[in-house]
Amino acid sequence: MLITFKSKAASDVLMFGDAARQLLALLDKDGEAAQGIITVEQLFDAITRLESAIEIEHARLGAKSMDEREAEEEAEAEAGRTGMAASVNLAQRAWPLLDLLRCSHAAGQPVTWNAR
Repeated sequence: MLITFKSKAASDVLMFGDAARQLLALLDKDGEAAQGIITVEQLFDAITRLESAIEIEHARLGAKSMDEREAEEEAEAEAGRTGMAASVNLAQRAWPLLDLLRCSHAAGQPVTWNAR
């Protein structure tokens, strides 16, 4: 399933369902709903929630030792998950949606989503 986030303020953001549902949960939205809206009034809170989640992940990743990070990279490589198949972290996954939310907030436009 694909989920498309839309706003009159910026280009659409298209995500696979699992990734989009994870981000919608961080925004306290029902990712199982076929469609939904982040109102203009909710945008600031949504931006803050995503930024906080990214900061928490960065802190968690930064707390890992170099040996732990190297071991994870080695395990990813052994499993064949390198290059385009490499794991995507929350910050990478959230960036397009966060950008859309910021543009929408600046323009005073809501963000909607629908599942296909």
